[in-house]
Amino acid sequence: MSTQLPRFGTRRLKYLASLNMGQSPSSDDYVADPKEGVPFLQGTAEFTDFNPIPRIFCRTPTKMASRGDILFSVRAPVGQLNIANTDVGIGRGLCAVTPSEALDTSYTWWALHESRHLLNRVATGSTYDAVAVDDVGNLLITFPPLPRQQGIAAYLDRETAKIDAMIAAKERLLALLAEKRRALITHAVTRGLNPDAHMEDSGVEWLGEIPEHWSVERLAYQFNERDERNHPDLPLLEVSLRHGVILREFSSDKIEGTAADFNTYKVARRGHIVFNKMRMWQGAVGIAPEDGLVSPDYVVAEPIGQVSPEYAGLLFRTPAFSAECGRRSHGLVWDRLRLYWEGFKNIRVGIPPADEQAEIAKQLQQASHRFDAFESHASRSIELLKERRSALIAAAVTGQVDVEEAA
Repeated sequence: MSTQLPRFGTRRLKYLASLNMGQSPSSDDYVADPKEGVPFLQGTAEFTDFNPIPRIFCRTPTKMASRGDILFSVRAPVGQLNIANTDVGIGRGLCAVTPSEALDTSYTWWALHESRHLLNRVATGSTYDAVAVDDVGNLLITFPPLPRQQGIAAYLDRETAKIDAMIAAKERLLALLAEKRRALITHAVTRGLNPDAHMEDSGVEWLGEIPEHWSVERLAYQFNERDERNHPDLPLLEVSLRHGVILREFSSDKIEGTAADFNTYKVARRGHIVFNKMRMWQGAVGIAPEDGLVSPDYVVAEPIGQVSPEYAGLLFRTPAFSAECGRRSHGLVWDRLRLYWEGFKNIRVGIPPADEQAEIAKQLQQASHRFDAFESHASRSIELLKERRSALIAAAVTGQVDVEEAA
């Protein structure tokens, strides 16, 4: 005979815990030496899965969180959670939650995971979403007896650890697939497809050995820089680190800033190579899939030599080529390096015969489809596991599952 589980009551968080909203100190109070101050957190930038790792320090923080307090983000992303593993100063982006004796801290951690989505209704802000301490305090959380709380927390600690392990395994698989894809592409566009091909030194440091029937040429003889403008009606394109050049999509739920005059934007014709000067060293390059507009700060290169756009698009996104772009870039700091046309055109590359370029591109496209299928399956598995995790937490903290029987 089945027994009906007892319904849990709910109470607002402010009646079960003390809340301490963070406050930022003066700018001259920050110090780099941990011996001169205490750890300080401004927001979620230092969050890990469970505990933050402070990177900055403060002499006299205005607000403090004690060891064991739950850190609740009140600025975008609202509702992110961590647990302070030491006394730490907190800034305006965080609220410290100290459960009362009526609340088990571990249970509170899980209950907040379930209730935090309610803040989406009250979060406001012109540049980023944020909530006030009263909004956090008014969160309704389920409130079973203390022994029940402890049983739920132990159950969720155990069961979510199993799910997290499966998610981590899937994420490692995705990383291995990405590494395998990069290695396959790099080998094909720098060594060719024939494992028995006779190799010789290219004379180019970044390139190394190449098949002896390939030629070595400067990119100046393979591309012309283009600066066509005054076509404001063409669609907007952007350069993505992950996908190359793609059609720009605009968000439907927010206003996005766009240039007032698209006459200043450069035109990239279908098959042209486009790269972001500031991120070329990271692989921000690709082939224009259609005629479109790109940022005036991008470089547009028209193929004029033996290198096909398809082959160039693959070669230019390899780690070795990106590293060479980095060496030829200019800037005072690494995150402001720029690759100008003069640097790009002087890079020397290995060039296979036209038919071999076409075969390399064809085989890599087929392999890419296989990788896409594997990655899609793994990503979907991760999504389902995360959905299962959220459903498990909700069921446990609301009394929909008997954790003692489940254990």
